[in-house]
Amino acid sequence: MYSGEVHVGGNAQVRELPNLIVSKLAVGPYDNNSYLLRCRNTGAQLLIDAAAEPDRLRNLIGSDGLTAIVTTHAHGDHWQALAAIVEETGCLSYAPLADAGSIQGPITETLIDGQFIHWGDCALKVLTVGGHTPGCSMLVYNDPVGHEHLFSGDALFPGGVGKTTTPQDFDTLLTGVTAKAFDQLSDLTWVYPGHGNDTTLGRERPHLAEWRQRGW
Repeated sequence: MYSGEVHVGGNAQVRELPNLIVSKLAVGPYDNNSYLLRCRNTGAQLLIDAAAEPDRLRNLIGSDGLTAIVTTHAHGDHWQALAAIVEETGCLSYAPLADAGSIQGPITETLIDGQFIHWGDCALKVLTVGGHTPGCSMLVYNDPVGHEHLFSGDALFPGGVGKTTTPQDFDTLLTGVTAKAFDQLSDLTWVYPGHGNDTTLGRERPHLAEWRQRGW
């Protein structure tokens, strides 16, 4: 049974959807979550955030190779293993346009808001919200036979949005997350954050006004 609860050094948590298999692994000193997404129909695999511990990520990827890595934003704890995994697998490497120049690793293609990333028979839509970093982005998978699945990076967590350093950045992030996630996706949408446990939009939605008022 998938719970979304993982810890560094522990096993991956695996969630089997009709067309997609999601494997969540905690890595590195900042307890980052890396997500391996496997298309059921083709076996093609995509990794969200090659954060750290390339050896453990290699084991997670296995012998079937990797189509692409998507880095959600520029902070270094989300791409420490990027160069090593790209070199070994020869995969494509995607990053948000506004953050790509700050990522120390190979970037094949930059991403803009609303763009789709395809691998196998699956696709993710890019939701760029900014605030946490200029290009901070989330990725949404629209399950054709179920609810949406949102890979939120450091934009959204249980209990609030990601860390910001100015009131303007906080406003940018919360406004972006509200407009592109809460205003567009259902309460059933499952949220897979860049650190820690999962949540749903329905669980977090009642607290939006509280987050706005407290300013973080």
